[in-house]
Amino acid sequence: MDSVNLTNHFLIAMPAMQDSSFSGTLTYVCKHDENGALGVVVNRPMGLTLDNLLSQIDIPSSHAPRLEQPVYFGGPVQTDRGFVLHSPVGNWRSTLRINDFVGLTTSRDILEDLAQGQESSRRILVSLGYAGWEAGQLEHEIALNSWLTVEARMDVMFDTPAEQRLTTALSILGIDPAHLSDVAGHA
Repeated sequence: MDSVNLTNHFLIAMPAMQDSSFSGTLTYVCKHDENGALGVVVNRPMGLTLDNLLSQIDIPSSHAPRLEQPVYFGGPVQTDRGFVLHSPVGNWRSTLRINDFVGLTTSRDILEDLAQGQESSRRILVSLGYAGWEAGQLEHEIALNSWLTVEARMDVMFDTPAEQRLTTALSILGIDPAHLSDVAGHA
């Protein structure tokens, strides 16, 4: 697995996942290289809306309907910091360009534009925190059957209801979640 690049893939947590931060999650891998990996959990809403978040960080908003969308638990690292997955990529102060279609922005300017309704055509997912793995850690977890991987699809990440994203990602692989076992074996 040393040469595998899982950037722009989903990580599907297997039923035996012991880490409660990732149990039942679908994680989008934003960057994966020889130094490790960075991802954002895309199916765990926090009970906080984007409008609530903007209010907490003193960004005035237009209270547009899109601001009622949920903010997600993105992972256990830097949970006090916002991360915005979005398409198209655009031109923001601090954006990791994942591919030609998706970016991950951590700068305040994208939130200010969203607050004023200036980015209404943009597909977005706002999270607090991210998931991070040191060099070789993700590969090791995959070898232990903690994760399944599948190439990511934007419709799953942005358009599918949060509670259906994990099941939808499994269906891309042709897997029925009822057939997953929490016991792993190796031949």
